[in-house]
Amino acid sequence: MSLPQWPSRLKKPINVLAFDFGTKRIGVAFGQSLTGTARAVAIVPANDGVPDWSQLETLVQEWEPDVFVVGLPYNMDDSENELFFRARKFGQRLEGRLHKPCYGMDERLSSFEARDQIVNRAGAGKSKHTDLKKEVDGLAAKLILESWLAGLPSLQAED
Repeated sequence: MSLPQWPSRLKKPINVLAFDFGTKRIGVAFGQSLTGTARAVAIVPANDGVPDWSQLETLVQEWEPDVFVVGLPYNMDDSENELFFRARKFGQRLEGRLHKPCYGMDERLSSFEARDQIVNRAGAGKSKHTDLKKEVDGLAAKLILESWLAGLPSLQAED
């Protein structure tokens, strides 16, 4: 089963939690369709891709999203890989466990873009390696969500 990229229609502005799936950490961002903005809000630890579900449930209670978006790491030639399938399965489990629709978003190179932005902002070598990795995960989730939100305006329902 595949994750759709966008809803076919929106009846109202929506709140969104987006995820940059990883086997050790999952970056989380929150955004709103009304403003088209997003921000990194959390890093959820994962054990071989299995998240801390109680922490995810807490984030859902705190941010009250209407939908989820999961970054899908396609290869550059549009093919799918093991991490793609694991990210998609994570999205399907999010939808099943937390009872919100989940959409998939092509996230090719989002982590590289996030790393470049952080290094350019802070200067190379100014952050600890582990801190940099965590910051990259959160920023990657934000970039995924911003891309997803940018695709929504043409789908907004007319009143």
